[in-house]
Amino acid sequence: MGAAPEVLKQHLIDPEICIRCNTCEEACPVKAITHDSRNYVVDPAICKQCMACVPPCPTGAIDNWRMVLKSAAYPLAAQFEWDELPAEAPLPEGVAAEATAVIEAAAAPAAAAAGAQGFETAVTATSFGATVPPWSAAHPYTNLYGPKNPTTATVVGNYRVTELGTESDTHHIVLDFGAMPFPVLEGQSIGILPPGVDDRGKPHVARQYSIASPRNGERPGYNNLSLTVKRVTVDHDGNPVRGVCSNYVCDLKKGDTVKVIGPFGASFLMPNHPHSNIVMICTGTGSAPMRAMTEYRRRLRGKFEGGRLMLFFGARTQKELPYFGPLMNLPRDFIDLNFAFSRAPDSPKRYVQDVMRERAADLAALLGDGDTFVYVCGLKSMEAGVLEALRDVATQAGMQWEELAGRLKREGRLHLETY
Repeated sequence: MGAAPEVLKQHLIDPEICIRCNTCEEACPVKAITHDSRNYVVDPAICKQCMACVPPCPTGAIDNWRMVLKSAAYPLAAQFEWDELPAEAPLPEGVAAEATAVIEAAAAPAAAAAGAQGFETAVTATSFGATVPPWSAAHPYTNLYGPKNPTTATVVGNYRVTELGTESDTHHIVLDFGAMPFPVLEGQSIGILPPGVDDRGKPHVARQYSIASPRNGERPGYNNLSLTVKRVTVDHDGNPVRGVCSNYVCDLKKGDTVKVIGPFGASFLMPNHPHSNIVMICTGTGSAPMRAMTEYRRRLRGKFEGGRLMLFFGARTQKELPYFGPLMNLPRDFIDLNFAFSRAPDSPKRYVQDVMRERAADLAALLGDGDTFVYVCGLKSMEAGVLEALRDVATQAGMQWEELAGRLKREGRLHLETY
């Protein structure tokens, strides 16, 4: 009698739910996840099923599995072409039960090893970020609307929030949902479905944007929200390109309607308990969730015993920094503002990590407070520098960085959202 066929519990990503946020690919310690212009996929020859990619996923698209014969595993080429997950196919008679037992036995040591790896041996910067929300965060609603059942919002405002004549054409977009339920919290995001089709003739996939308004609406008491969107005109290499969704959104007119999915995000949420401190570190449109948190706290002033708010905000120049004017109108006893400009005329380059080191004493005092929550949002390139600055500030103050960082992650007090 020959050996039973080898069975694989194949890890797959649902293309209908995935919002292409790249979180899973960044979190995978063995580089089993990759993507093209359309789909994110998992290489069955590399995946160790360590589950490191599952908790950070904002939509649950990553948590999908199919029992298949190893010899018939779905190849990457097939996964790249999917518009939806294939249906579960039955295994040959007599194989399924035996295979399930073997797979479960093999998965236990892998999961234990992943847990034992812990903070100290993590090799990627993303491993520092918490995947659990603050203990006092409000309950988030997620995935109320998907690509097959999007809801519709009406544009009630579109305002440029960087100065004219600058390369950074950034807009503040206000969307109203009318009577359709769309509850959101500060730190969550939504997906916008741009009209039209891609170069393969398929409908464009959704693009994800962080919400820039508080939970009770851009206009208090209304079922609306706002986004901060920068018009994309060049790629990461500086080559001319027209961002499909960013240009669509920045060109929207009052009265236009858009298809929206989401909301997404269950961990990058603000604390709600009294005396909680919030440290916000951002660049460009990464300011969106910081604006939402700041505005919610502002509306609670006098009604809520909030702790300190400290903002580190970076841009190339003051004119390219979104919301600069409104920020300057906030009372200094309400928020501690710190700006970093990397291309200011006749001034040396300064990045957010430089300003963090300049404010080391005050920042260290906050890091040592168990009621402090740190949020980082912006371009991926800022992440390593910010984490190094946090390490330097903590070490200089006599704190053991590995222990502190591990505690911040476990307690949902250090959140990273970079792209």
